[in-house]
Amino acid sequence: MDQKKIDRINELAHKAKTAAGLTAEEIRERDVLRREYIDSVVGNLRRELEHTYVVDAYGNKWKLKGKGGLKS
Repeated sequence: MDQKKIDRINELAHKAKTAAGLTAEEIRERDVLRREYIDSVVGNLRRELEHTYVVDAYGNKWKLKGKGGLKS
């Protein structure tokens, strides 16, 4: 996600806190941008964890697998 979209999310968040609030169109735009941001963060985290290994006290490497488990 690029910085312009993040800045727009922040603009909408600040406007929502004012007395003027957001229009229906701005609420939809905010929801779409938030979903895109969340998907981006989750995707980045998932890619990072795909390349993560856990090393135990004996030097054995375990690759992380989905849903919190380990595989050797």
